[in-house]
Amino acid sequence: MKLKHTAVWVGFTAAALLTVSACGAQTTKKAADVAETAQSRIMAALSRATDQTQNLGSAEVRMSTDLGNGHPPVTAEGTYSWGKGFAFDVEMDTKAAQMQQVHAAPKTRMIFLGGAYYYDIDPQPSGPLKGKEWMKVDASALFGDKGAQAMNGSSGAGSPSASMRGLKYANDVDDLGTETVDGQRAHHYKAVIDRAHMGRLKEAYGDDDNLFSSMTGGVDSITMDVWVNGKDLPVRMKQQLGRATVTMDFEKFGATATVTAPPAAQTGDLTDAIKARQQQQG
Repeated sequence: MKLKHTAVWVGFTAAALLTVSACGAQTTKKAADVAETAQSRIMAALSRATDQTQNLGSAEVRMSTDLGNGHPPVTAEGTYSWGKGFAFDVEMDTKAAQMQQVHAAPKTRMIFLGGAYYYDIDPQPSGPLKGKEWMKVDASALFGDKGAQAMNGSSGAGSPSASMRGLKYANDVDDLGTETVDGQRAHHYKAVIDRAHMGRLKEAYGDDDNLFSSMTGGVDSITMDVWVNGKDLPVRMKQQLGRATVTMDFEKFGATATVTAPPAAQTGDLTDAIKARQQQQG
């Protein structure tokens, strides 16, 4: 909080000036104390929401990812879980996700479990996906071995819970008051994590450089808006990372559907092919 004081003193004796200065110092101290108390209250509320989110371990989520490149946002809806490692089972828009070459249906199911992505596809006529209904890509092909371990580990790096934990590293947090979001009354908090504080934010991502850079896009700052309801749970979370905007609406916490992997016999693995192509291009 920035305080600006302008005063014009005319005709006061030295004693009067000393008295007024003392009063001004007390006023400034009180204002600083109020600001500190307000920040403490905000961080306490966000800490409660973080703990609640972590403890419940899963949620039904509606998500939108806008990369700011002129293409339609990628929307997804389904179950996210982070109680025993990060996992999700969602349906996303096929065209927006640019999956039309391997899947003709308007929606494509995507599962993340055990450090691997699975995409529901149409059986292909040849190659490693010949006759397969699922395409598998291990997270290590995208984030490296350490990054994949962080996503699959107890930290649940990349999950909504990890994003909530990252709020404690914000250097600028504002309370924007109460609003109605998705039919619920919720308190709106806005947090900014700048470059100077982003180093510590890596702890929320399992302290892995490659995963952290991939998730944040190498930006100079992250802006997070969180709406918290009366049960100390997030109703909506919006993250601004450079031009990209990720918005998540939480429909229900806890007791969500269990995330399971597709049958191995119906899955074609592209991990090695992607890693080989990356080595050729690198």
